[in-house]
Amino acid sequence: MFEVSEKLASLSPSETLAMSQRSGELKAQGIDVINLSVGEPDFLTPDHIKLAAQKAIDENYSFYSPVSGYLSLRKAIAKKLKEENGFDYRPEQIVCSNGAKQAICNVLISIVNPGDEVIIPAPYWVSYVEMVKLAGGSSTVLTAGIEQGYKITSEQLESAITPSTKAFILCSPSNPTGAVYSREELCGFADVLSRYPEVVVISDEIYEHINYTGKHESIAQFESLADRTVIVNGVSKAYAMTGWRLGWIAAPEWIASACNKLQGQYTSGPSSIAQKAAEAAYAGSQDCVVMMRDAFCRRRDLMVSLISDIPHARVTVPDGAFYMFPDFGHYIGKTFRGREILNSADLATYLLEEAHVASVGGLAFGAPNCIRFSYALCDNDLIKAMERIKDALAKLS
Repeated sequence: MFEVSEKLASLSPSETLAMSQRSGELKAQGIDVINLSVGEPDFLTPDHIKLAAQKAIDENYSFYSPVSGYLSLRKAIAKKLKEENGFDYRPEQIVCSNGAKQAICNVLISIVNPGDEVIIPAPYWVSYVEMVKLAGGSSTVLTAGIEQGYKITSEQLESAITPSTKAFILCSPSNPTGAVYSREELCGFADVLSRYPEVVVISDEIYEHINYTGKHESIAQFESLADRTVIVNGVSKAYAMTGWRLGWIAAPEWIASACNKLQGQYTSGPSSIAQKAAEAAYAGSQDCVVMMRDAFCRRRDLMVSLISDIPHARVTVPDGAFYMFPDFGHYIGKTFRGREILNSADLATYLLEEAHVASVGGLAFGAPNCIRFSYALCDNDLIKAMERIKDALAKLS
């Protein structure tokens, strides 16, 4: 009998991608499904970025790039980090990958050994825990519920650190909650981590530009963490380039070198054309970023209003990203036609089948009472989706 490896068997499939696939299958049957499950802007890649890709094809950028990416792109990223964030990184400290997802996985595989622990605040992005498994480590999950605004405290962080702690993953603005840590909150984490110099900080900042607070704050700004913080970012969310698959890290050189070595053995460099497009994204006008952020902010306000109108739904006002993460705990344990809703995964399935709205159950994010909705859709679709969900939830008893 043929079997996959134990390591692969231990991994869970991505629930976000699974729900999107189920949504697609229903659509293929002619069912009108509104898909709020995928974390993907509905905007088109800006024209100046597409033109740069076309130019790259015409200029025959069709050969292997350096494993860590073209020097011109890494210089553009270093310039962005200097001008936007005030950070000094050399191109040798930047590694470009096939999306921010690969970038994070590269880091974890490069630094985590069997027996190492990685601290992950919950709610968390679905892939963090699985990536830690893949690297051979174990996850220490710190839970912050809606009462805490889905943000852990510095006291929680300190209580979780042990001699086996290897890394701390922070995502701000957050997927799935949209929570954004303030400078003061990040300073509290930095004070704690300054007492544990062996802990690497992985700062997932892919939603940096979809931030409604006025200014992005990075934990990398604190001098005590400078030699062990990895910034993860990319072009997918800010520039509506999810399919281009271009992410990157800015890291201490020893980590960048390790990721370069690893990537050289299993994917090599990312797409040459995507790299030239990303270079244009960073070097060109940022008006498109502002336009998309403002549209997301308006949709956020609409979604807060719509969800607040659903009986017993508990909702926060997210400060970033394009997700709502309401607590629907009131509906867990209820039934419909003899079928009991045992957790948020069941609830998401019920909403797909009964309301024809695709979402992702919070169980996959470490929050069993919540549902994640992406509001990266037009206003009319959002209004229609929330009306359907409100009606479906009213049928539960």
